[in-house]
Amino acid sequence: MQASDNKHLTPTQCSTSNESIMIVMPAYNEEANISSVVDQWYPVVEKLSADGIKASLVIADDGSKDNTWPMMQQLASTRSNFKPMTKPNSGHGATVLHLYRHAIDNGATYIFQTDSDGQTDPDEFWQFWDNRQDYDLQVGHRSSREDGLSRVFVTKVLKGVVWLTFHVGVTDANTPFRLMRTESIRPILDIIPRDFFLANVALSAIAVKRHLRTRWLPITFRPRQGGVNSINLKRIFKIGRQAVKDFIILNRNV
Repeated sequence: MQASDNKHLTPTQCSTSNESIMIVMPAYNEEANISSVVDQWYPVVEKLSADGIKASLVIADDGSKDNTWPMMQQLASTRSNFKPMTKPNSGHGATVLHLYRHAIDNGATYIFQTDSDGQTDPDEFWQFWDNRQDYDLQVGHRSSREDGLSRVFVTKVLKGVVWLTFHVGVTDANTPFRLMRTESIRPILDIIPRDFFLANVALSAIAVKRHLRTRWLPITFRPRQGGVNSINLKRIFKIGRQAVKDFIILNRNV
């Protein structure tokens, strides 16, 4: 589905008193980015809270080997609605799933996920939030990317793999910029293994296949703000091969 032309509404105009949201991010060796990312996203939590929404920012340190975790603890000391957590390293997909289940267990009505590398723009959150009651899943569409051709190639490969294995079309299945209605994605999470590598791709594909109310919105996707990009061509092809196998098995339960 394409982005709508609805007039922008403020959070106050469309909020209800019983709604809650958890903004979640995985983090691994992000000491170069974590302070600026929290500084950028925490005002979103503050604005939501001011409008009567129970809101929190939860970042899960995935066993970082640098100073990400102590920096997160320090940042939380002056931000009451920033809830950092740490866990043994398990990879991006497993950490995202861990965060989703944590949000569900804590009664969040909505979950918003992005990454902690500074590539996404918090100002673009509101176009998702304003239309939250009309959709089960809203995903950012990285129509113009500034993070390198290898990442663009990964997106195209995954789009093809999803079509081949799930037989559905997705615009941008793996974008780390998504707003989800908890009650709608809970049944999907029940069938995705906790250690699934491409968790967001699987969630997007299954949502479309199950005819959830889904749309993609164009978003800005900036270069990584700091740190090292670990992707390379060898890893891309390995991801693609494994994804075909994993999605075929998962599709049997959809």
